[in-house]
Amino acid sequence: MVVLVDPAIWRWRGRRWAHLASDTSHAELHRFADRLGLARSQFQGDHYDIPGELRARAVALGAQPVTSRELVTRLRRAGLRRPDARRR
Repeated sequence: MVVLVDPAIWRWRGRRWAHLASDTSHAELHRFADRLGLARSQFQGDHYDIPGELRARAVALGAQPVTSRELVTRLRRAGLRRPDARRR
């Protein structure tokens, strides 16, 4: 299992957020998210948004830190990237 987490640089509602994704399968991502205490309703189609303060715990549990660009590249390579409706 490879779960990826990018830097918490995305601002929203006064916090910084990171993306948690898997380049293996959504099922493995969901299992990892369960370990972090994330609700399935937080799944964004191909990733979870996690607050910056949870990122260190994700890394401690085995998530691999990567750049945002690397995360997207690996999702696309694995065929797990959800198409952005704005690009259609």
